[in-house]
Amino acid sequence: MNPLPQPYKPTSPDPAAPSSRPRPAFPVRLAGIGASGPTVRPVSANPSGAMTAARHPAIAAAAASVPTGLGLDSSAVRQAMVVRLAAQGLSHPAVLQALAAVERHRFVDSALVNQAYEDTSLPIGLGQTISKPSVVGRMLELLLEGRDSPLGRVLEIGTGCGYQAALLARLVREVYSLERLRGLHEKARDNLRPLRVHNVHLILGDGMLGYPRGAAYDGIVAAAGGDSIPLTWLDQLAPGGRLVAPAALAPGRQSLIVVDRTAQGFVRTVLEAVHFVPLKSGIA
Repeated sequence: MNPLPQPYKPTSPDPAAPSSRPRPAFPVRLAGIGASGPTVRPVSANPSGAMTAARHPAIAAAAASVPTGLGLDSSAVRQAMVVRLAAQGLSHPAVLQALAAVERHRFVDSALVNQAYEDTSLPIGLGQTISKPSVVGRMLELLLEGRDSPLGRVLEIGTGCGYQAALLARLVREVYSLERLRGLHEKARDNLRPLRVHNVHLILGDGMLGYPRGAAYDGIVAAAGGDSIPLTWLDQLAPGGRLVAPAALAPGRQSLIVVDRTAQGFVRTVLEAVHFVPLKSGIA
């Protein structure tokens, strides 16, 4: 892992007792333009090892439980997906349990529901996609990696259809989710409303600016990638916090980036190649 290029000294909000900060009104609208950060230096990848159903208690329990519901509502459908994802390398118990609990088919268009539990990205309108379950799981696993207790506040850049926000709601104490496209912001509200996830705040705003009113964040996760990580995101990351996002280190080539904020500064790790929609500024 390599430190960020120096000098860079962000002016982040006071991280002391972030949970004591007042919550913003819901929903919130933001305005403004984005900013981009410095180019990052790649380091060696660190892919996770595979974990089979037989070796993982959470997956073994899911596979052995009695299925409920019918068709795509059946828990067996989600359990089968989770077993496949565990075989591919996902191993964090809480992430696997969240993937087994949240009904992905309720977040995709009706014409695509039969593909909801395949490991594939699907269009959700306005040129955007819902990411592969394996990619979503990988990013959430990285976000939680090495944590002995649940994360507090987490900022999601790119609400999309609301699927990842629903997963985050089961993994962290409080979620602030930004979406720049009004149509998707409204779609996510409709998708999440029946779930009654009271710890998720959906915000219509420019994701490149982050959301300083909720900072500092224990975690930041982005579903869109630019040429670099915006400095505004790093500025809103709490000491000890972690950011997981894609970024284009070379033209036409995105990689998954992890940034940890330590007492000595920011440490950045470059992982596997990924493909996300481009990060854009403004509200549309």
